[in-house]
Amino acid sequence: MDTMFHLKDSMLVAELCGEIDHHVCDKIREDIDKELELYEVKHLVFDFKGVTFMDSSGIGVVLGRYKKLKKNGGTVTICSANKLVKQILDMSGIFTLMEYKEEEEEDGE
Repeated sequence: MDTMFHLKDSMLVAELCGEIDHHVCDKIREDIDKELELYEVKHLVFDFKGVTFMDSSGIGVVLGRYKKLKKNGGTVTICSANKLVKQILDMSGIFTLMEYKEEEEEDGE
């Protein structure tokens, strides 16, 4: 599992790649939290285009970052999940808390 980060305006984009399961969730959580603290952003985008599988521990990572950002007035957006991952996220009810976009928005949109 690799996580790549980039800043876009006032948001941090976390591009995830591979399988998200209990074996990698602690690392993902630590990496994202470190970047959020480093750049002091209030908006996080989870880009799932490279994710091939996700279990409930991945949902926990997303929800944990949501709670962390929400208490400081921030937001979390999810984008570009494949059909299976999007279905798992949808069944969890996560889209009642945060927005889903089919693709990460390009600069200027």
